[in-house]
Amino acid sequence: MKNILIIGGSKGIGHEIVNSLLDKNKVINISRTKPEDEHPNLTHFNCDILTDELPDLTNVDSLVYCPGSINLKPISRLKLSDFRDDFEINVLGAVKAIQKYLPQLKKGINPSILLFSTVASKLGMPFHASIATSKSAVEGLVKSLGAELAPTIRVNAIAPTITDTELSSKLLRNDKMIEKITERHPLKRFLNPKEVAATAEFLLSDNAASFSGQIFEMDCGIVSFKI
Repeated sequence: MKNILIIGGSKGIGHEIVNSLLDKNKVINISRTKPEDEHPNLTHFNCDILTDELPDLTNVDSLVYCPGSINLKPISRLKLSDFRDDFEINVLGAVKAIQKYLPQLKKGINPSILLFSTVASKLGMPFHASIATSKSAVEGLVKSLGAELAPTIRVNAIAPTITDTELSSKLLRNDKMIEKITERHPLKRFLNPKEVAATAEFLLSDNAASFSGQIFEMDCGIVSFKI
């Protein structure tokens, strides 16, 4: 069994990734709240990635960093503190975790790092200035680290469109909003967290041994097509 570390695995996409991996891997979850699920292969540490010291771990074969933000405001209403906050949770938290566990990853079994971006880094969207800025930095980190850590550690990211999670609940708060978002996507749908978790599971597996430095857009066509 591999030892897979998930940062932010108690909710949303992170929670689904934890559940998808538990039967075949030992999973360590680090988050501010404990997942409701219990499993013999799951170990949990209560920790705030931005303010707390991360726990010492002996074995880490792969690291998945899931925390993120959806801070949608016009530029006139965004404060510099909004940009700092989004950058801290999306970028600096990931850097902190990677630096902490890099020695263990280097000794891991076919090790990899998986981060998360957004379709808004490729597709210009109103009110996304802060989140698109920080997630674009994540994509730069993937490229740079992928080159730096090759051939030992693979580094990739998933860039999902809107996904049906608690974080996106304000955007999916009623039938009209759901219909509008559905119609914006050429495939006439948006994501559910289980399918994002399935992509994450693949990218962490040995079947993805040839992929590094890649941004995998799960976009339901919104970036790829104009229809």
